[in-house]
Amino acid sequence: MDGAAVSAATGVMGSLLAKLSALLGEEYRLLKGVNSDIRFLRDELTAINNFLIKMSNMEEHLGEQEKEWRNRVRELSYDIEDGIDLFMRKFNHGDVDANIVRRTAKKIRMLWSRHEIAIQIHQLKDRVNAESARRLRYRFGESNARIVEIDPRLPALYVEAEKLVGIHGPMEKIIDLLTKQDGSSQQLKVVSVVGFGGLGKTTLANQVFKKIKHQFDCTALVSISRSPDIKKILFVLLKDMINENNSNHEKHKKVVGIKAEKSDDEKQLINKLREYLTSRRFLVVVDDIWSASAWEHVKLAFPDNNLCSRIIATTRNANVAKS
Repeated sequence: MDGAAVSAATGVMGSLLAKLSALLGEEYRLLKGVNSDIRFLRDELTAINNFLIKMSNMEEHLGEQEKEWRNRVRELSYDIEDGIDLFMRKFNHGDVDANIVRRTAKKIRMLWSRHEIAIQIHQLKDRVNAESARRLRYRFGESNARIVEIDPRLPALYVEAEKLVGIHGPMEKIIDLLTKQDGSSQQLKVVSVVGFGGLGKTTLANQVFKKIKHQFDCTALVSISRSPDIKKILFVLLKDMINENNSNHEKHKKVVGIKAEKSDDEKQLINKLREYLTSRRFLVVVDDIWSASAWEHVKLAFPDNNLCSRIIATTRNANVAKS
């Protein structure tokens, strides 16, 4: 509907902010000090409006206190708009051709109106301050602000092999590529699984991983994703390698001098991984590689140790597979 300014999420906040900006213009000559209050209301209500929009996106997670605060702010926006509309009507009312007596009477009424709005704006400012303080005091929205993304690849890591149809052939082919003995079999080998999203790359790589992991000294499975945190990926890699190694091989129970520390930077983590893996045959699945740049960074952690170590990489980018 044309001109509809009321939002279910924010009340009349949108139109109210426009009117507050208009009051700061030359047309409305307000008393000294009122302009700064109007500017404060506009800026504070803009921030509150943004927060109301954010709350509307997590409606199902809001508690009773948060809903009550949201409703109070909506009502406050109606009260502020009513006051501003009343002042604007008084200011704009009158006949431009009126005689001097009527024009003088209008000026007196206008001066009184300006005093009225000054008092009203000050009172509204106090109310806005109170609601802002209430939000900060009870930290509304903070518990809901951190929305956790669910990794869509997670189910693929736990699906049972017997429930999969048509995976046996591709799985055996990849296993053959990884375990085939030839002149270069001692070298570090990377086998890439390339295809569109949703084709089952993660499932296939995971089934191969489960099938042959017992042949290696240490193993790990990490996901790169679209916006990778390289430091976190390297940290998980090192931690998983050490834990997997220690749990499966008695002879490696004592690992001297190498430990995954959260304070480590990328270079330190890469150096630790290379040192740890130099004398061990390892198997790694690097899943969901989106960019060659991310892959180049992670790949630095894997030394070519001539121990038949293997990497399975999944990607939807053919250029990544070639790099």
